[in-house]
Amino acid sequence: MKNLKFKYTVLSLSILLAFTIVFQSQAQMQEPAPSPASFVSQNVGFTKISIDYSSPGVKGRTIFGDLVPYGSPWRAGANAPTTIEFSTVVNIGGQTLNAGKYSIFITPNQSGNWTIHFNNKGNAIYAYMQEGKVNAAALAKDDAVSLSVSPVKSMESKERLSYSISAEDNKVARVTFEWEKFKFSFEIDTQIDQKLKDFNTVFN
Repeated sequence: MKNLKFKYTVLSLSILLAFTIVFQSQAQMQEPAPSPASFVSQNVGFTKISIDYSSPGVKGRTIFGDLVPYGSPWRAGANAPTTIEFSTVVNIGGQTLNAGKYSIFITPNQSGNWTIHFNNKGNAIYAYMQEGKVNAAALAKDDAVSLSVSPVKSMESKERLSYSISAEDNKVARVTFEWEKFKFSFEIDTQIDQKLKDFNTVFN
């Protein structure tokens, strides 16, 4: 009789434990992120280039000129800051960027070129908010490099924001941004020839 009671108690506790585990698992389960985290990385020459970002969707909205206002710096993604990281010194638009991680902001314009800001403090866009608007002048002061790019507008819309990195000739990388109906690219010179020259100078 005692054995039967013991078995009944163990069985009851086991069932209770199973229900508890299932309940906790369901409680911890979250909805998929509306803007899933994304990451792209490419080795180019001696340099590793990585971009860490979140990928929002269009979802039937007008993005540029509405959700993202023209003429105001934007975080170039969603959620956490969009960042780009270089393992060595690189050159962008004739300007030198040291190895390290930088936040990326984009200022879209209704006509003409757009501006890409490489922020040397790694700040989020919220660090430059004043009275609900981005203080563009304060943000520009923290640019390590700013670059003018020519956006191309397409007839077809790309649902998810994306960045890609092409190694090209394995000396100069090409980074491409695409979202909604807009696309642009910029080049990153990894300075292979200069690095080889410096190497030979040290060891010869």
